[in-house]
Amino acid sequence: MAKPCESHDQNCKVCNCTYPGCPRHGRCCDCLTYHRTKNQLPACYFDTAAEATWDRSIAHFVRLQKR
Repeated sequence: MAKPCESHDQNCKVCNCTYPGCPRHGRCCDCLTYHRTKNQLPACYFDTAAEATWDRSIAHFVRLQKR
């Protein structure tokens, strides 16, 4: 079990992850670690429309930045 995050309540207010039941919701450190191991970025790097695709790849992020 992950150790409690002191900022969890505040983080949950701004976390835009829409993945149902995500155990890392509001736990930014855990989220970053998880996505880095998958060569991805967390939801907070994407706007609402891009996050809804659940494509968290770095390539997707770069494509969006080139627009």
